[in-house]
Amino acid sequence: MEYTLPYGKTSITLNLSGSLIIDVVLPREEPGSRDPLMDVKKAIHSPIGMSLEDYNDARSVAIGINDKTRPVSHEVLLPPLLDYLKEKGIAPENIHLIIASGTHQPMKAEEFIKILPREFTVNYPISAHDCDNSPMTSLGITSRGTPVLVNQDFYNADLKITVGNIEPHHFMGYSGGAKTAAIGLTSRQTINKNHSHITHPNAITGHYDDNPMRQDVEEIGKMIGINFVVNAILNTKKEIIHVIAGDPEAVMAFSIPISRAINQVAVNGKYDLVIVAPGGYPKDINFYQSQKALTHAGMITKEGGDILLMAECIEGVGSPGYEKVMQSVASHAEVMVYFTKHEFEVGPHKAYLVARDGLTKKIHLHSSMPEAKVRQLLLDPVSDPQIFIESFLSNATPDCCIAILPCGTSTIPQIIP
Repeated sequence: MEYTLPYGKTSITLNLSGSLIIDVVLPREEPGSRDPLMDVKKAIHSPIGMSLEDYNDARSVAIGINDKTRPVSHEVLLPPLLDYLKEKGIAPENIHLIIASGTHQPMKAEEFIKILPREFTVNYPISAHDCDNSPMTSLGITSRGTPVLVNQDFYNADLKITVGNIEPHHFMGYSGGAKTAAIGLTSRQTINKNHSHITHPNAITGHYDDNPMRQDVEEIGKMIGINFVVNAILNTKKEIIHVIAGDPEAVMAFSIPISRAINQVAVNGKYDLVIVAPGGYPKDINFYQSQKALTHAGMITKEGGDILLMAECIEGVGSPGYEKVMQSVASHAEVMVYFTKHEFEVGPHKAYLVARDGLTKKIHLHSSMPEAKVRQLLLDPVSDPQIFIESFLSNATPDCCIAILPCGTSTIPQIIP
């Protein structure tokens, strides 16, 4: 039988023959909106937990948007919002679009058209946040000890808005809401401290109320004073199925049950082999992003089992800091020792997340990266996934179980007790 998985902007089809138990684990299929622009307009005019009328006196607006590593439909979500602001008398030159880079490499001006309609780059001021160099405003320390330094241009605006998606996140619980600004528009110091909660048992996908990292984000968002968010929930085709706007926490409270119902998928147990794809471009733009799917695959892989990650990684590893750490270790066990001796840093934290699975599972990667680079990440490079499958099947026992996760980043597999 043939199974097709997204790979970059294309796909790869694998043939798995025989009488093995093979489960395809996918989010619930939902049709895309027939009129997503109208859905955005309705959401903006009927916000949850607040009213934009309270900000009628605003004369400057900052809108935090996601960078090229996120499949956000800016061409759909932004026009109704910008039209609304225009109707309120706010001039385009006073509406600043700020790309929420987090610790990612800030996008260059010539790259802005990858995520925004060309006319936006002409009519609105746009900048990419730099967690190391952008001017920051210091707002104090959260109850969990996170120093909050936020992009000065965003903080100084009369009306602070973020735009993004809500979906499962492998350690933040869920993306969306305040996260775009609380992580995407803050300093490296802020992000490092927040992400240092990564070892907490509740810092996992699907956890929100009891996730210390995510709740720290909510506190950061309140300190920043994010006024309004516009968030979308997407289907497996990256089409908009729901749009929710309003107060950041109210939007999360309303949206998480919807996302959970779509993305949480029951499985009967763990598998000998899990074949997983992040979901295609841009979710597999680099290994840094692709690793999110690896975490979800690891949740349902037997100890000693295999994971085959199908991720193009057209931009390579995606984190110089992560690469530097991997140059100094020779095993996943050494990675874990490294993290007991060094201060926590975002970027190198990917080494920890991979090692957490790599200690008990065999991780194989089919990508466009050179084999030497893949081995440096302590992964097994697979040049031909079909040959790998055939070799695996030739040694498989009759009771071997295989799972296929075509949209691994947005799939929460839940083992039925």
